[in-house]
Amino acid sequence: MQSKLQLEHLKKDVDQLQKVYGNSKLHAVYGAGCINHPKVLLLFMNPTATNISAFSDWKGFIAPWIGTKNIWKLLNSCNAFDDELAKAIKNGSKATWTTDFALKVYSDINNRSIYITNLAKCTQNDARKLKDNIFKEYLLNTLEEIYEIDPEIIISFGNQVSSILLDKKITVSNYKKLERENLVIKDKQFEVYPCYYPVGQGMRNIKKAINRIKIILN
Repeated sequence: MQSKLQLEHLKKDVDQLQKVYGNSKLHAVYGAGCINHPKVLLLFMNPTATNISAFSDWKGFIAPWIGTKNIWKLLNSCNAFDDELAKAIKNGSKATWTTDFALKVYSDINNRSIYITNLAKCTQNDARKLKDNIFKEYLLNTLEEIYEIDPEIIISFGNQVSSILLDKKITVSNYKKLERENLVIKDKQFEVYPCYYPVGQGMRNIKKAINRIKIILN
């Protein structure tokens, strides 16, 4: 099942970069979800040690936000994630996240035609801000990921991620309702919607993020 949720051939380069830019005791975290022309690709920053799938004792597939709570609450608030799964995550603990449960979560994401990934896949100990040059080391891999996934639209979270993806200075507060940018990769063009970063230090902007995501998805 997991092979249908991820692009296996892009993992090798990411694994090599983890040795340089990530915690050497943690795994890189790969994008996951609908890999065949999804309605939306959600592009976040980079994973941290709050993701339990990054640890060596995890036996399931490795994907963004496994073992965390806020992102699933966000997606549920945007009508983009199952109510019962969201409730189980909200009321549960990290022990809730068995390998089977993680697959159920990403099967739901797949069924809703969503793909979730990070611009940088290097897992860090915490959410300290990465320098631009590290994100840029991952850019070619992520652009290839986007090209092959071929989403209808991209929602990029945060000024830094949006700016590096689009190769121009982006201030997400300038983008209201359906305002967007265009990204050209080879022979394809993608609509990119910069959005407030909704978790971690960006929690103060979560309501703004939810409102914009609802407008975009609807």
